Amino acid sequence: MASGSVQSGRVRVLKEGSRQPDGEEVGPVVYWMFRDQRVRDNWALIHAVDQANRANVPVAVAFNLFDQFLGAKARHLGFMLRGLKQLNQSLEENLQIPFFLFQASKRFKLQYTHFGEAEETIPHFLRECGASLLVTDFSPLRKVRKYKEEICKRVCDSVTVHEVDAHNVVPTWVASEKLEYGARTIRNKINKLLPEYLIDFPILKQPTRKWAPTNQVTDWDAIVAEVLRKGAEVPELSWCEPGEKAAMEVLKGTKDGFLTKRLKTYSTDRNNPLKPGALSGLSPYLHFGQISAQRCALEARAVRKVYPQAVDTFLEELIVRRELADNFCYYQPHYDSLQGAWEWARKTLMDHASDKREHLYTVFICAADSYSKNNGFESVSIPIHFAGESNWKKHRRLIPMYWAKKILEWTSGPEEALEISIYLNDKYSIDGRDPSGYVGCMWSICGIHDQGWRERPVFGKVRYMNFAGCKRKFDVDGYIAYVKRFVSEMKKRKAENQLSGNPKQLRT
Repeated sequence: MASGSVQSGRVRVLKEGSRQPDGEEVGPVVYWMFRDQRVRDNWALIHAVDQANRANVPVAVAFNLFDQFLGAKARHLGFMLRGLKQLNQSLEENLQIPFFLFQASKRFKLQYTHFGEAEETIPHFLRECGASLLVTDFSPLRKVRKYKEEICKRVCDSVTVHEVDAHNVVPTWVASEKLEYGARTIRNKINKLLPEYLIDFPILKQPTRKWAPTNQVTDWDAIVAEVLRKGAEVPELSWCEPGEKAAMEVLKGTKDGFLTKRLKTYSTDRNNPLKPGALSGLSPYLHFGQISAQRCALEARAVRKVYPQAVDTFLEELIVRRELADNFCYYQPHYDSLQGAWEWARKTLMDHASDKREHLYTVFICAADSYSKNNGFESVSIPIHFAGESNWKKHRRLIPMYWAKKILEWTSGPEEALEISIYLNDKYSIDGRDPSGYVGCMWSICGIHDQGWRERPVFGKVRYMNFAGCKRKFDVDGYIAYVKRFVSEMKKRKAENQLSGNPKQLRT
């Protein structure tokens, strides 16, 4: 099943194709790319090329452009498409591997395309090119798994389907065969497997047999422009440039790379919203697969002698916590609802669902207008509404968790609070619609990967966070001042753009 370059545990068969009749030529290999959108350090691409070379057949990469996948807007699709444009160029110029872009609707005039969701376009393309093997990368999310189930049903009997976990250092199904309770129960399982899986990547070989020339032309600029127009409600970001090259600069660039310039204070300052430079800035690239978590881990491990505490903390977040999130979404089908919480948490939240709330807000008020409570600290809500990133979403832990818990206090019950939290995270965060995001919301509101605490109104036994606790952890007044300056500047820029009639999107 696996090639010599990829460990067998990283690859699994979703569908075994029927045996080829003697004398019949084997068809090409197609890699349906979804979660891991990169050329470098991509186990799925390595496997696809190796399998093609072993069978002496050509290989191609296909990508299905979904129609606002789970609410994705300009912020998310713009970043993704600009990265895919670079990937397309790299594949064709450096490896002579064609890149086929399919789309859910006929919004763009492409010279060569199929229309529909992935379960329609991928089987159609495989039949058209006579493929013998489909390789796909791994995602634990329900919608993607449903796509794969349908694809396996619709492809020809002769087609084999392989799934490669190119996203996690230790493949999800290898790390654990069950839903883990928390980091403490999965940590040792992952760490024991790191000597086998945290290894250097092999060199990606050139395909020995080239794909027949096609007339396909992708007008990337037109696609990006249309996506930005339709998703303008949540504009692009200016602080993170998309693509593999930019991702490596963020990781270890000589100017402001995380490992080269900012690693030292990671363990002490990563939860301080006034020190965003302490964080890696890698989250957008990891989410869209524009950089490999395994590459980040290898590079971090190489400098451990200099900053051992910072590296150990970073690897805990990068490997254990990220892969715990994939474990939760893979083994818990209700990863985004109260039904996915542990029994103790469901019971305590429902016991307190009718508790009197001091304030009740709608999702839109929660998102943009909740200034007044707790000495104005709810101004933390403003950056997510205006920008999604900046100091707000770079701080994945303290502020987002506090904010989600305030939503629990300000809504009629835990189901509504969870729905609103996920909605806001997916809509505004550049790395929304991700297992780590779902787990963050579920931890904050439903207590997953946590324990029961002293019982309180509204929260029950779910961990409580309050304003006083934040004041003990960082300079709240300084952060409020920062937020107010930020919002003022954003409003000023927006007004100037409107007065000048400048159609250019407001980038944050």
